[in-house]
Amino acid sequence: QVQLVESGGGSVQSGGSLRLSCAASGYTYSSYCMGWFRQAPGKEREGVAGIDSDGSTTYADSVKGRFTISRDNAKKTLYLQMNNLNPEDTAMYYCAADLRCFSWWSRLQVFEYKYWGQGTQVTVSS
Repeated sequence: QVQLVESGGGSVQSGGSLRLSCAASGYTYSSYCMGWFRQAPGKEREGVAGIDSDGSTTYADSVKGRFTISRDNAKKTLYLQMNNLNPEDTAMYYCAADLRCFSWWSRLQVFEYKYWGQGTQVTVSS
């Protein structure tokens, strides 16, 4: 059974940094496509960053140059390093996994992923 558990969220001021982690279990982690998504109150869930089994990455335009997605296959853990945070980054952040992603574009699409974590809250104050 696939399980994803996020951690690392919290409250920071504008310009601050956070690193989110997602611990995975129950499947062959290294072969899966993984993604980070976020959802703010009253808004749809949106893709933030995705990483394929070969390490290829895709980022949303809104986070390019500020966020970095990475994976440690030995630890079965996905990371999201978030720098220069601003209030628009405030949301619940979720990690997601699926056996494969069809394209660089689909790494940021909700429909691409079958498995989801419970989320971790990130709040950025001005």
